[in-house]
Amino acid sequence: MKIPEIKRLVTTYTLDALEKAELALIQEEAMPFEVHGEDDGEVLTHILAAKWILEDMENNGRALKDSLRAYSQKVRHSIS
Repeated sequence: MKIPEIKRLVTTYTLDALEKAELALIQEEAMPFEVHGEDDGEVLTHILAAKWILEDMENNGRALKDSLRAYSQKVRHSIS
């Protein structure tokens, strides 16, 4: 998981665009835009993280840094 790539996706693409990229990746089709990652798993992680953060920002009125922090804590909690 690369935080700079997740931030780039959040600040560049809409939730709808990210959903289209997720679907294209899952269906093994051409992606509508480039998402950096070492493999498809990491690419999917970046897309899902960006979607979660955008939804959190919208639903809770948080700033990007606060939603990113909440997502990182959620991930850390799930693996500990």
